[in-house]
This record gives sequence, structure tokens and C-alpha cells, in this order.
Amino acid sequence: MSAPIFVTGAAGFIGMHVANRLLEQGRTVVGLDSYNDYYDPALKEARAARLDGRTGFKMIRGDIAEPGFVNEIVRTRGVRRIIHLAAQAGVRYSLDNPFAYERSNLAGHLSILEAARHNAIEHLVYASSSSVYGSRPLGGAGFREDDPAVSPVSLYAATKRSCELLSESYASLYAIPQSGLRFFTVYGPWGRPDMAYFKFAQKLARGEPIEVYGEGKMARDFTYIDDIVDGVVGVLDVTPPDGSHEVYNIGDSSPVGLMEMISTLEQALGMTATKRMLPMQPGDVPATYADITKLNRLIGYQPKVMIDEGLQRFAAWWRDYY
Repeated sequence: MSAPIFVTGAAGFIGMHVANRLLEQGRTVVGLDSYNDYYDPALKEARAARLDGRTGFKMIRGDIAEPGFVNEIVRTRGVRRIIHLAAQAGVRYSLDNPFAYERSNLAGHLSILEAARHNAIEHLVYASSSSVYGSRPLGGAGFREDDPAVSPVSLYAATKRSCELLSESYASLYAIPQSGLRFFTVYGPWGRPDMAYFKFAQKLARGEPIEVYGEGKMARDFTYIDDIVDGVVGVLDVTPPDGSHEVYNIGDSSPVGLMEMISTLEQALGMTATKRMLPMQPGDVPATYADITKLNRLIGYQPKVMIDEGLQRFAAWWRDYY
């Protein structure tokens, strides 16, 4: 049997889908998750239940920021490849709970790097974020990996960029092959309730008005979860040379305006929202837009699910789950 793949954040939105894909391919997966209460832990439990008991899967509960604990998992399980997705997410939450980001994102990433250093890890794939690019105006070309990423507008973005720099140093010092993936607004079934499309669905169902920040004049490169998983698993299977650290955009490469997203969601749910138009919130950016040329060259990455189909799939899952 091949060495297990260690997936952190395995009860999370992306982590559960990635673990599921790996299991479908007949691979062995060791998952780690803390099941924290940033949002309803019951949703994390339900995600994990889709993986528990399946051949080749083992879930471990614990804190990614405990280096000895993480190293012991990697060492005793014979892990050779890691997909590190565990992190404290959310821009607005970081305004009130900054130390959650220090622990989960910075200390957590360092724990993984140390485990990789001491256990001959063949490839570390980790989650970064489009937020590292900072504030960019609407319009223009897509964000490129060689664009400056030196002006984060949120603590979350700052921690994600810091993780990239930590990875760069560990790749150089210890020849650990690494691939960082800058995710662009991932959505779909089993998603995170703190994301705009998910919150809008909940409020629509309760007959409450939705809060539209930036007065609706924002755009996001909404990327469907299956397309994200294609990229993550595809990158995992292309091991870079020792000491190489590459960063890739992984997005839809077709930004959608916030008002268009809301309209599409209304159609998918068969409901109409009352909208409260509000100014931009601290830490938000006007637009995200992925240039995916680099990832396409590496693995032929090309998103397949557009926003209308993706939100229809989310709506079908949401009705069934709730």
C-alpha cells in the first residue's frame, strides 16, 4: 500500500472534498481537524461523517499548532505527501480575534514545515489565498503570481503571505519541495456558512434582508469546489524538484459582479432578497481575478463549472441539508 497522504483541515469545506477525491482514487488519507467553533461544528461533523469508516481513511482530532503532535502523526503514519488546508479563515473575524490567526495560520503552518523537515516529505501542497494581492481596482488584467504581494489589507491576508514566505525559506534551507495555491473565492455544496453566498441563502430562507457590502460594486472570481479539487490533486501529483517552492493561482479566471451573483442565487433558490446596501467593510477588496496561465501550463488546469450551474448545485445541496 502506498504511503498515506496527510490532509489537514479534513473536516473543512475544501479539505473534505479533497479527501473524498483522494479516497475515490483509491489512495490512503490521514485527516486532521480541530473542529473549532468558528462556525457551527455540526456542519464539520457532518462533513467528517461522509469520510469516516471508508476504506483507507483515518481522522484525527487535534490542534495543527502543536508541533510535537503534528510531527508524531507524520512520523508514525509514514506520511510522504501533505496537503495543508487547515487555517483560520475569514477577513472580518480577524478584526476581533487576531490571535486565532497567529495560532492557526502562522504557528500551524510552521508545525507542518517542521514535520516536513524532519520526515523526508516528498511534496507539501498548502493553501494560500488571493487576498495576498491586496486591494486592486475593478477591471484590468487578472492577478499574476509575479505581481507584488506586499500590501495586505487584512490580518488574514498578512498571515497567508507570511506562510508563503515561511515556505520559501524552508524550501531553501531544507530542500522541501512545496507548492502554494492561492485560492480564489471557493464556493459550492458543504461550503462555509461565513461566505457571502451561504449567508445570503440563510437570510433569504428566514425572510431577512441581506447586507450587500461595497454597495454591490465588487467582483469575485467565484471558483466551484470541484474545479478547486481538480487543481489541488493535480498539483499534488507533480512533485517539484528538491528545494523548489512554487506559488499558483487557482481560480475561475472569470470574475462575477456581486449583484450578478446575488441575482443568480435568487434564481437558484426561487426567492427574492431585500437588499441593504452598505459601504465597503475594513479588510475587503474591490475585486479578485485569477490569471491561471501558470497552473494551466503545469497540469492543464481549466475550470469547468460556471457560476449559474455551481449555485444551482449549491442550492440543491442546501435545501437537502437544511
